[in-house]
Amino acid sequence: MSLSNQNRFQPILLAILRITSAYMFMLHGTAKLFAIPHLEMFDGLQLLSLYGFAGILEAVGGLLLLLGLFTRPVAFILSGQMAVAYFIAHAAKAPLLPLVNGGEAAALFCFIFLYLSAAGGGSWALDNKHSKTN
Repeated sequence: MSLSNQNRFQPILLAILRITSAYMFMLHGTAKLFAIPHLEMFDGLQLLSLYGFAGILEAVGGLLLLLGLFTRPVAFILSGQMAVAYFIAHAAKAPLLPLVNGGEAAALFCFIFLYLSAAGGGSWALDNKHSKTN
């Protein structure tokens, strides 16, 4: 397959990466805020707490990314959120070993969102409806 043929799939695969990552990320927020899916650890979660604020960012930011709306700034904010989450909740246990400290998801989300903040939302982003460069 020539390079030009490979490049034509790039915007589509970027959109698929954005959509699947956003959906999985958004589930963290809906679990915290709406108990969908229900996770016992979030029972009694206070909205005005660190976890509550994280849930708002995850649900709202995840939905915006899923739709591809404001992709670059939202992805940048969520990347930062995941970096903070990694260092607050995981790094103290084993800083350079995400497999050991339970921070694999936070680290992956951090770098996927950082990439999306630079690359944009791909083919199927609502951002493209408002952009002059589709």
